[in-house]
Amino acid sequence: MGWLHKKVIRPLLFLRESERAHNAVVKQLGWVSRHAFTCGLMEKIYGSPALPAEVFGLKFPNPVGLAAGMDKHATAVPGWAAMGFGFSELGGVTCHAQDGNPRPRMFRAIPDEAVINRMGFNNSGAEAVAQKLSAWKKSGRWPAHPVGINLGKSKITPLAEAAGDYASSFRALRELADFFVVNVSSPNTPNLRQLQDKAALDEILAAIQELNAPRKNGSRIPILVKVAPDLSFAALDEILELVQPRHLAGIVATNTTITRPPTSDAGLQKIYAETGGLSGKPLRARSTEIIRHLYKQTGGQVPIIGVGGIFNAEDAWEKITAGASLVQCYTGLVYEGPALAGNVVRGLRQKISAAGFKDISQAVGTAA
Repeated sequence: MGWLHKKVIRPLLFLRESERAHNAVVKQLGWVSRHAFTCGLMEKIYGSPALPAEVFGLKFPNPVGLAAGMDKHATAVPGWAAMGFGFSELGGVTCHAQDGNPRPRMFRAIPDEAVINRMGFNNSGAEAVAQKLSAWKKSGRWPAHPVGINLGKSKITPLAEAAGDYASSFRALRELADFFVVNVSSPNTPNLRQLQDKAALDEILAAIQELNAPRKNGSRIPILVKVAPDLSFAALDEILELVQPRHLAGIVATNTTITRPPTSDAGLQKIYAETGGLSGKPLRARSTEIIRHLYKQTGGQVPIIGVGGIFNAEDAWEKITAGASLVQCYTGLVYEGPALAGNVVRGLRQKISAAGFKDISQAVGTAA
């Protein structure tokens, strides 16, 4: 199936403008998701074998997840599990509906297997996404894996009022997801990354946790923070200082980067001149470096979701042994196709067996 995607399907998709191709694929998967038969067929073709993981109180059928940005409107919630992913992160979702930045706003850097996007949190808003998720739950089609939601700041909301904006989104969605990721690291909303400042982030997390009362068993809905790969280690350490006082369940490392790899290719230089966040293979090494630092600084006590340049089991293993308990894919799915998750999970199972480990948790941080 990998050969078919790379030689036939991908070239046809790449004839279309990047965002149009993306939307067409997600729409098709949304149709598949609405029918038990088609979803079951997809699972037979692309499903992953079991590789259980338990992280921040949630049980994952495997540690390979879908990163935020792929399904902003909760269009294909059951389909991601059928495609073999062990969890999915929907969104980003903002309090207010917004169209995002002007098009074109997504670009492929094909020779480097990368993508640049400046989408700008285009989504239908927290209330509309809540209705969509409620409909999926009522339909009986809800996936058997954990579902997370990525929360962003509405563009119309001033930075000084960001805490209330994030809290409003969380209030609308808190009963409909298994975990939440506070996104203060997208480069595509003006000044958003200023919210990675410790004081500003503390205010946001305080507002969310005020609504996140402990449940009967004493646990809270897991809240994570997604960080930028462009932060210094000192800035990352300041964010880690909020883990205990704000009951953070983990860190997602990392978002896209505003840096560009050097190239003498004139075509790539033109693509890399576009503003926006870069994802894919050029991000792999830096995101792993961030993961390793976070793991060392916390003594492995704070779960990390590793994302950035995962195209195969080797890439995922690099992230896990650097300190990630879970990993996520986005650009790898664009280039490798729907068999990606299953292939990565099968490869991880082989690596665990070869290393003499009993489960994936034993591999976490072994190369840190």
